[in-house]
Amino acid sequence: MNPVPVTPDIAIGTGHPLALIAGPCVIESAELVRRTAAEIAAICARLNMPFIFKASYDKANRSSVTSFRGPGITAGLEILARVRTEFSLPVITDVHERGDVAAVGEIVDIIQIPAFLCRQTDLLVAAGRSGKPVNVKKGQFMAPQDMANIVAKVAGTGNRRVLLTERGSSFGYHNLVVDFRSLPLMAETGCPVIFDATHSVQLPAAAGTCSGGDRRMIPVLAAAATAAGADALFMEVHPDPDRARCDGPNSLPLAALEPLLRRLLAIRRAAVGDVDEAAGATAPS
Repeated sequence: MNPVPVTPDIAIGTGHPLALIAGPCVIESAELVRRTAAEIAAICARLNMPFIFKASYDKANRSSVTSFRGPGITAGLEILARVRTEFSLPVITDVHERGDVAAVGEIVDIIQIPAFLCRQTDLLVAAGRSGKPVNVKKGQFMAPQDMANIVAKVAGTGNRRVLLTERGSSFGYHNLVVDFRSLPLMAETGCPVIFDATHSVQLPAAAGTCSGGDRRMIPVLAAAATAAGADALFMEVHPDPDRARCDGPNSLPLAALEPLLRRLLAIRRAAVGDVDEAAGATAPS
């Protein structure tokens, strides 16, 4: 099953360069999305790194009913469509209800299933039937081996373009840990494996009405995942995380992205350099 083509120019998986999926957690405004997409795209162009833009039109699993959720599906998809066209970028967004899948599939290049919903059969089947690649985040409550059942639900539709994302496991209350054995274990399904370096430092609901996080640990976990063979990295990136309306404590500042990616690409070259060089992905030093 590995690798998964996303566009004619980008594929994720064995034999292909390390890819980046990044953007703000939620669409706060069209201008914020446009600015972030433009700056990350410029960074990835300098580093010759495949880039897929991510932002959510609705965050249906916020801690509090009063938390900001996003602009909704109609306005959100319009913004994502403009980013996709203006910057010639593939885009990914998450879907919480199967009734949204058809509309989302018309706009995005990858449909994402949130971790809390990774066992929802009807949602997985609807996403699979869209024909688009489907990225399923491993639930905080799931063993990596058990993701084989999730893959089977999507692949049973005839759509075998499935990606799996590690984003940490529940460790008591209000805490997550990462077991890096999950990367090779999930890869045994034949699917490319992505590492979510920002949700993995989240402290779920630790702030009472919202989640906390420790963004200092993002570079540590991203480096470990890159060395362990992740096929792509997922990061929530924001120009000013302290003012972000969702997941600010576990978001990477936009200004910190390029130095971190340069370090991660150096680790990648040390781990699987021959593969990426053959694919034409040698990044500048």
